[in-house]
Formats: sequence, structure tokens, C-alpha cells
Amino acid sequence: MKRSLAQSLFSSNGGYASLVLRIPVGLILAAHGAQKLFGWFGGHGLEGTGQWLASIGLTPGYLMAMLAGSAEFFGGIALLLGLLTRPAALVSAFTMLVAIFSVHIDNGLFMSNNGYEYALTLLAATLALVIQGAGRLSLDDIILKHFERAGNGLRTDA
Repeated sequence: MKRSLAQSLFSSNGGYASLVLRIPVGLILAAHGAQKLFGWFGGHGLEGTGQWLASIGLTPGYLMAMLAGSAEFFGGIALLLGLLTRPAALVSAFTMLVAIFSVHIDNGLFMSNNGYEYALTLLAATLALVIQGAGRLSLDDIILKHFERAGNGLRTDA
């Protein structure tokens, strides 16, 4: 059975559990992204974050700061809204994977030593959202229902 593009992108089997993940993870990611992009919440903005990223070998630092900050900020906002949840969660998961292996892995597991436990937690939560989708009370759910009512699932088999 072929699925429509809308079904693949917007459907979910997460129910309310996805909402429980989306809200705090979205807030956390958006706040961290705002630190990198805008210098909010005690962050260093693009310049400072870019300089630091370049100093640890992620070059060009400014571009890497923009990519990481955008993935976190816009991905976090998308997760909060439940909009394009799977792609937003996938980009966020990739960002956490990069953070784990480029910044935290040599420090061990625990956050008290700048370890990877926090980034690993966000990685697990975002991967769960990639698998189960946005769940209920999401824009993805509203969009999917609209396509189903309209009888237009953006078929990929045409």
C-alpha cells in the first residue's frame, strides 16, 4: 500500500506522549539556539559562538554557529508547534550527535564534567519524535486531517 506524501510527513502514532516530549524539548532547543543566534539568555551570539566553534576545529566557525543555532532555534519552534515534526526532530538529532562527538565525548558521560549526558538525552528524545511523529495537539495533525478531508493526500504513486 502506497502512502501519500502528506501521510508520510504528517501522520503520527505518538498520541499525547509526543506532546509530552515536544514541549520541553522544543523549549530547550529553541532557547539554546537563541543563545547561539541572538546572544539571548546569556549566550554569545553568532560571533562569539562562531569563534568558539572555530577554536575547537569546527570551521568556518560563523557558518557552523549559524547552522547549529538555526537547527536548534527553528527546530525547537517547529517541535513546540508540532509542525514538520519528523524533519525538525531529525535535524535536531543530527545537531546533538555533532555536539556529542565534537564537544562532549572526551569528557565522559556526566554533565558535571561537561560530558555528553544532556546532549544524549536530547538525542534520544528527538529520535523518538522522528519515529512517532508529532502526536495529538499538533499542527501536523491538523494539516493531515485537512488533506484527508479534502481527499488530497499528495499521492506519491501518480
